[in-house]
Amino acid sequence: MPRETAKAALAGALTTAMLAVAAQGVTAAPPDRGKSVPVRLLALNDFHGNLEPPAGSSGRMVDENGATVEAGGAAYIAAWMKRMTDRNTLKVAQGDLIGATPLISAAYHDEPSVEFLGDLGITASAVGNHEFDEGYGELKRIMKGGSHPVDGASPAGPWKGAEFTYLGANVLLEDAGKLPDLPGNEILRRIPRKRLDAMLRSHGVPAVPPVAVRKVNGQKIGFIGAVTESTPAIVTAAGIEGLRFERVVKSARFGSRLLKMLGVEAQVLLVHEGDNVTAGRSPDACSTAGDPGGGAGAGTEIATKVDAEIDLVLSGHSHQAYVCEVEDPEDGTRVYSQGGSFGRVISKVDLRIDERSKDVVRSSVKVDNRIVTRDIEPDAETARFVRTWKDRVAEVADRKVGEITADLTRTASRSGESALGDLIADAQLAATREGGGAQIALMNPGGVRADLPYAPDGVVTYGEAFAVQPFGNLMQVVTLTGARLDALLEQQWTAARTAVLQPSASLSYTATLGNPFGDRVSGIEIDGEPVTGTGTYRVAATSFLVGGGDGFSVFTQGTAPWSGPMDLDAFTAHLGSASPVSPPATGRIKLG
Repeated sequence: MPRETAKAALAGALTTAMLAVAAQGVTAAPPDRGKSVPVRLLALNDFHGNLEPPAGSSGRMVDENGATVEAGGAAYIAAWMKRMTDRNTLKVAQGDLIGATPLISAAYHDEPSVEFLGDLGITASAVGNHEFDEGYGELKRIMKGGSHPVDGASPAGPWKGAEFTYLGANVLLEDAGKLPDLPGNEILRRIPRKRLDAMLRSHGVPAVPPVAVRKVNGQKIGFIGAVTESTPAIVTAAGIEGLRFERVVKSARFGSRLLKMLGVEAQVLLVHEGDNVTAGRSPDACSTAGDPGGGAGAGTEIATKVDAEIDLVLSGHSHQAYVCEVEDPEDGTRVYSQGGSFGRVISKVDLRIDERSKDVVRSSVKVDNRIVTRDIEPDAETARFVRTWKDRVAEVADRKVGEITADLTRTASRSGESALGDLIADAQLAATREGGGAQIALMNPGGVRADLPYAPDGVVTYGEAFAVQPFGNLMQVVTLTGARLDALLEQQWTAARTAVLQPSASLSYTATLGNPFGDRVSGIEIDGEPVTGTGTYRVAATSFLVGGGDGFSVFTQGTAPWSGPMDLDAFTAHLGSASPVSPPATGRIKLG
């Protein structure tokens, strides 16, 4: 609770009294401030099943000194966690631990990732939007255990269930009934039945446990979980059937009241919602950027508005790293942070809990976003675990996903297009039209990592498709004005480099390469209709590009973001539905 101002006033009064006593030549006894005990939290967010070190830009991070370093991988996460763990440590997470995952995890419905996180010692995690990718029923199976209803048991045998508790105070059942029989809900039985029933009638019945309580160093600390309110717009309807999503601020208040009823004063919000940042800053900087309309980012708004009873806000969803201090509704201060994505950062939180008040000493809260560098010895046991699953997934890698009629290569035409790049853009548009409303798609050429040869028989395996798109980026859609789309396309040519975005067939324009930089694009059309400067258009791209990757900073000015499937899933789905696939003709970009 925000009592720092009162504490400061009391400290000032005591100091004055001590000075007065000292002036009379009497030695003052130090005031009894009460004792506090240390607690450490180690937090991960948006792991997305990256058991192997993520490749490309997904496996790099800017460190505190501004250097870009290789980061991530389960064996390195485990090694760093061991270095940072002491007797006062709890490990938590902020959602999207599964869903949109690489083949090694996705092939077995993310059981390998959940097992790893349990072995790591994660004790509680907010649900993320991607936890609902395969539906609420599948999420419950992951939590409780049991073999997959279609694919059966994995090579490791029947699934035993997660060793940590998923939390979601704002994920509610549409048809209010009794609390689901899920691990973690048993703690609510400690609340008097009439009081709990009244709260559930008022708030709604959570579909997953809303809170968790853990004890460390003799003190209770409570965790409230919540997921982004945009979940209904970024998850398929089937994935959230029977659920509704309440406002995070309201649900955090509900969770805080539950914790108070359970006698817990030290409270942490694990929320799968966050902000974008200014590129290239230290992971420990408060570099959060407001939304394009000038308001606070979604994560900052939550961090400032949730109940003052909540002492710390750990966030996720936006895949960024930052450490901020914000004001709560009672003018107290609290820390609000996030730790990147894909297992590249561990947020180390050190705080103290007052033994008398049982509350967090706000001034003691310190967060260090520690990059999971690969310059230390990886954890041997975890490395063996990852190797086992990599060997098991080899059978999946040989699965046929489609057929092609000729070689699909990255060889660029004079305009900068390639047949393979254009095909990938077409696949990405097909995957984002329905849910994200995409009208065009743009693919960065550096993300196309291998050719797709016809030999020997035109069959494309999952492993071959994975070699083409190995980075595990999410597909996203944002709205750009016509003027911003023009500015984005102009960023393809600079004095430093040329990086031609591969366009879907729905987009055409003229590039006059003899013109000065910034004045090369003209005649932009979408589906044959001219683009206007004030018109708005839905543009699909990978999360790498939408985050401003490869210097395409205009993407970060996009609004109304939507997240969809992994880029590889979009590619393989298109190869299957359009088979046999022929190389598309280039020429979507005309040269002036």
